Amino acid sequence: MKTIEVDDDLYRYIASQTQHIGESASDILRRLLLSDSAPQPTQAAPTTPSRSSGIVVSKDAGRSASVDRVKAMRTLLISDEFAAQERAIGRFMLILTTLYRVDQQGFADGMALKGRTRLYFADNPQTLLESGKTTKPKQIPDTPFWVITNTNTGRKRQMVEQLMEKMQFPSDLTEKVVNAI
Repeated sequence: MKTIEVDDDLYRYIASQTQHIGESASDILRRLLLSDSAPQPTQAAPTTPSRSSGIVVSKDAGRSASVDRVKAMRTLLISDEFAAQERAIGRFMLILTTLYRVDQQGFADGMALKGRTRLYFADNPQTLLESGKTTKPKQIPDTPFWVITNTNTGRKRQMVEQLMEKMQFPSDLTEKVVNAI
Protein backbone atom coordinates (compact mmCIF):
# COMPACT_ATOMS: atom_id res chain seq x y z
CA MET A 1 0.00 0.00 0.00
CA LYS A 2 1.32 3.45 -0.88
CA THR A 3 1.09 6.55 1.29
CA ILE A 4 -0.09 9.86 -0.15
CA GLU A 5 -0.23 13.35 1.30
CA VAL A 6 -3.39 15.39 0.86
CA ASP A 7 -4.42 18.88 1.91
CA ASP A 8 -6.60 19.29 5.00
CA ASP A 9 -9.73 20.24 3.07
CA LEU A 10 -9.41 17.24 0.75
CA TYR A 11 -8.91 14.90 3.70
CA ARG A 12 -12.06 16.27 5.37
CA TYR A 13 -13.98 15.74 2.14
CA ILE A 14 -12.79 12.15 1.78
CA ALA A 15 -13.63 11.39 5.42
CA SER A 16 -17.08 12.97 4.99
CA GLN A 17 -17.85 10.55 2.16
CA THR A 18 -17.75 7.53 4.46
CA GLN A 19 -20.83 5.39 3.87
CA HIS A 20 -20.32 2.78 6.59
CA ILE A 21 -18.20 2.19 9.64
CA GLY A 22 -14.87 0.64 8.75
CA GLU A 23 -14.79 1.85 5.16
CA SER A 24 -11.13 2.50 4.33
CA ALA A 25 -9.82 5.59 2.61
CA SER A 26 -8.92 3.41 -0.38
CA ASP A 27 -12.50 2.12 -0.60
CA ILE A 28 -13.87 5.67 -0.43
CA LEU A 29 -11.53 6.94 -3.14
CA ARG A 30 -12.14 3.89 -5.32
CA ARG A 31 -15.91 4.46 -5.06
CA LEU A 32 -15.58 8.19 -5.77
CA LEU A 33 -13.09 7.92 -8.63
CA LEU A 34 -14.06 4.76 -10.45
CA SER A 35 -17.40 4.30 -12.10
CA ASP A 36 -18.94 0.88 -12.68
CA SER A 37 -17.74 0.93 -16.30
CA ALA A 38 -14.15 1.90 -15.49
CA PRO A 39 -11.65 -0.93 -15.25
CA GLN A 40 -10.75 -1.86 -11.68
CA PRO A 41 -7.09 -1.55 -10.71
CA THR A 42 -5.17 -4.79 -10.66
CA GLN A 43 -3.13 -5.91 -7.71
CA ALA A 44 0.57 -5.35 -8.32
CA ALA A 45 3.17 -7.54 -6.71
CA PRO A 46 4.45 -5.95 -3.52
CA THR A 47 7.82 -4.31 -3.79
CA THR A 48 8.98 -3.00 -0.45
CA PRO A 49 6.89 -2.95 2.70
CA SER A 50 5.35 0.38 3.54
CA ARG A 51 5.89 1.80 7.02
CA SER A 52 2.36 3.16 7.20
CA SER A 53 -0.83 2.79 5.28
CA GLY A 54 -3.78 4.99 4.50
CA ILE A 55 -3.84 8.72 4.02
CA VAL A 56 -1.22 10.97 5.55
CA VAL A 57 -2.40 14.51 5.99
CA SER A 58 0.01 17.25 5.04
CA LYS A 59 1.87 18.53 8.08
CA ASP A 60 1.30 22.23 7.40
CA ALA A 61 2.42 24.57 10.15
CA GLY A 62 -0.80 26.55 9.80
CA ARG A 63 -3.12 23.75 10.94
CA SER A 64 -5.36 24.61 13.84
CA ALA A 65 -5.87 22.38 16.85
CA SER A 66 -9.60 22.17 16.17
CA VAL A 67 -8.98 20.75 12.68
CA ASP A 68 -6.65 18.13 14.18
CA ARG A 69 -9.38 17.16 16.66
CA VAL A 70 -11.89 16.78 13.85
CA LYS A 71 -9.44 14.70 11.80
CA ALA A 72 -8.74 12.43 14.74
CA MET A 73 -12.44 11.74 15.27
CA ARG A 74 -13.10 11.16 11.57
CA THR A 75 -10.07 8.87 11.38
CA LEU A 76 -11.40 6.88 14.32
CA LEU A 77 -14.75 6.36 12.59
CA ILE A 78 -13.11 4.83 9.51
CA SER A 79 -10.48 2.82 11.40
CA ASP A 80 -10.31 -0.95 11.38
CA GLU A 81 -10.12 -0.95 15.19
CA PHE A 82 -13.45 0.89 15.42
CA ALA A 83 -15.06 -1.34 12.78
CA ALA A 84 -13.94 -4.44 14.67
CA GLN A 85 -15.98 -3.47 17.73
CA GLU A 86 -19.03 -5.69 17.75
CA ARG A 87 -20.74 -4.07 20.73
CA ALA A 88 -21.77 -0.50 21.51
CA ILE A 89 -19.70 -0.50 24.71
CA GLY A 90 -16.49 -1.08 22.71
CA ARG A 91 -17.27 1.75 20.28
CA PHE A 92 -18.29 3.98 23.21
CA MET A 93 -14.99 3.39 25.04
CA LEU A 94 -12.91 3.97 21.87
CA ILE A 95 -14.70 7.26 21.27
CA LEU A 96 -14.10 8.38 24.86
CA THR A 97 -10.42 7.42 24.66
CA THR A 98 -10.02 9.40 21.43
CA LEU A 99 -11.85 12.43 22.83
CA TYR A 100 -9.48 12.42 25.78
CA ARG A 101 -6.42 12.00 23.55
CA VAL A 102 -7.31 14.94 21.28
CA ASP A 103 -8.23 17.38 24.06
CA GLN A 104 -7.38 16.33 27.60
CA GLN A 105 -8.38 19.64 29.17
CA GLY A 106 -11.63 19.86 27.21
CA PHE A 107 -12.45 16.29 28.19
CA ALA A 108 -11.73 16.99 31.87
CA ASP A 109 -13.89 20.13 31.75
CA GLY A 110 -16.73 18.25 30.02
CA MET A 111 -16.67 15.45 32.58
CA ALA A 112 -19.14 17.29 34.79
CA LEU A 113 -22.00 15.58 32.94
CA LYS A 114 -24.60 13.87 35.05
CA GLY A 115 -28.06 12.44 34.78
CA ARG A 116 -31.05 13.01 37.03
CA THR A 117 -29.70 10.85 39.80
CA ARG A 118 -26.15 9.77 38.97
CA LEU A 119 -22.83 10.97 37.65
CA TYR A 120 -21.59 9.73 34.30
CA PHE A 121 -17.85 10.39 34.70
CA ALA A 122 -15.40 10.58 37.60
CA ASP A 123 -11.72 10.28 38.36
CA ASN A 124 -12.30 7.19 40.51
CA PRO A 125 -14.76 4.28 40.53
CA GLN A 126 -15.95 4.89 44.10
CA THR A 127 -17.52 8.24 43.20
CA LEU A 128 -19.54 6.55 40.45
CA LEU A 129 -20.58 3.67 42.71
CA GLU A 130 -21.86 6.16 45.28
CA SER A 131 -23.98 7.97 42.68
CA GLY A 132 -26.11 4.97 41.75
CA LYS A 133 -26.98 1.40 42.60
CA THR A 134 -25.79 -0.35 39.43
CA THR A 135 -23.36 1.92 37.61
CA LYS A 136 -20.72 -0.70 36.63
CA PRO A 137 -17.85 1.80 36.39
CA LYS A 138 -15.06 1.06 33.93
CA GLN A 139 -11.85 2.96 33.43
CA ILE A 140 -11.68 4.70 30.08
CA PRO A 141 -8.59 3.15 28.41
CA ASP A 142 -5.44 5.28 28.45
CA THR A 143 -7.06 7.94 30.65
CA PRO A 144 -7.26 8.62 34.39
CA PHE A 145 -11.07 8.74 34.18
CA TRP A 146 -13.91 6.31 34.79
CA VAL A 147 -17.37 6.12 33.18
CA ILE A 148 -20.59 4.35 34.08
CA THR A 149 -21.36 1.54 31.65
CA ASN A 150 -24.67 0.20 32.90
CA THR A 151 -26.66 2.34 30.48
CA ASN A 152 -28.45 1.59 27.25
CA THR A 153 -27.00 2.60 23.89
CA GLY A 154 -29.26 5.64 23.69
CA ARG A 155 -27.88 6.98 26.97
CA LYS A 156 -24.31 6.31 25.82
CA ARG A 157 -25.06 8.31 22.67
CA GLN A 158 -26.49 11.12 24.75
CA MET A 159 -23.40 11.16 26.98
CA VAL A 160 -21.05 11.40 23.99
CA GLU A 161 -23.22 14.05 22.35
CA GLN A 162 -23.22 16.23 25.48
CA LEU A 163 -19.49 15.73 25.99
CA MET A 164 -18.66 16.65 22.39
CA GLU A 165 -20.90 19.72 22.62
CA LYS A 166 -19.07 20.83 25.78
CA MET A 167 -15.78 20.21 23.97
CA GLN A 168 -17.10 22.41 21.11
CA PHE A 169 -16.93 19.90 18.27
CA PRO A 170 -18.87 20.76 15.10
CA SER A 171 -22.47 19.54 15.29
CA ASP A 172 -22.24 17.54 12.03
CA LEU A 173 -19.25 15.58 13.34
CA THR A 174 -20.93 15.07 16.70
CA GLU A 175 -23.95 13.60 14.94
CA LYS A 176 -21.78 11.18 12.91
CA VAL A 177 -19.90 10.03 16.00
CA VAL A 178 -23.08 9.59 18.04
CA ASN A 179 -24.76 7.59 15.28
CA ALA A 180 -21.70 5.34 15.00
CA ILE A 181 -22.06 4.04 18.56
